[in-house]
Amino acid sequence: MSYTLKIFASEDVSQTERDQAGLRFRAALEESLGDASLVAPVYRAWLRLYQIYGDTPRPWPVSPPELLLAEQWDAAELAATQAAFGENRYMGDAHFEIEI
Repeated sequence: MSYTLKIFASEDVSQTERDQAGLRFRAALEESLGDASLVAPVYRAWLRLYQIYGDTPRPWPVSPPELLLAEQWDAAELAATQAAFGENRYMGDAHFEIEI
C-alpha cells in the first residue's frame, strides 16, 4: 500500500526547499515506522482512532496494541516533522498532508 505526501509552505519557500523537506519527512517517517510499507496501514489505523477519540487526552480507552500503534504514529510523525521542518520550524507555518 503506498501513500503520497504533500508539503505546504508559504510562498517565500522555494520548490526546491519543499522537495527537500518532503524527502526528509518521508525518510524519517519510514525509518521511524520501520519500513515504507507500514506508513499507510499505520496511518489509516491512527486516523480511525483519531476520528473516534480526537483530542481526548491519552490514554484513549483502547486495547494496548491500539494504544501502542497510536503512540508509534505520534512519535514517527514528530520525527518526520522535525526532520522536514526543523525543531524550530524553520519553514514557518509549513505543514504536510498524507494521502493513502
